[in-house]
Amino acid sequence: MKYCSISEASAKFNIPESTLRYYEKKGLLPLIERDGAGRRLFSEDQIALLETVICLKNTHMPISNIKQYIDWIVEGDCTLELRLEMMKIHKQAVLDEISLMTESLKGIDFKITRYTKRIQERNED
Repeated sequence: MKYCSISEASAKFNIPESTLRYYEKKGLLPLIERDGAGRRLFSEDQIALLETVICLKNTHMPISNIKQYIDWIVEGDCTLELRLEMMKIHKQAVLDEISLMTESLKGIDFKITRYTKRIQERNED
């Protein structure tokens, strides 16, 4: 099995090493192996799990929910229904946030148009 170091994992996902250590401390990256010197080793499975954690974090899932999700992954297939339900609920939350952001963006665009017009009018005087 191929492993990568914390610095390689950090570079791969463009996140600080401290974030990876934090994720491990919070239980989001269980079963991290270490080499003889105690350095973290990320297996291909750990990298895939990290990719999932980053995806969920980027979509504003709370750390506590991500932790629960990871715990269910570790428990195995007996939690598939729980994971599916969590993902459905989270997807709806993400869609709701996208909708809110899209609506809010209209207000920002309105302000940009208004200020651009006022600046152009001012410069014409």
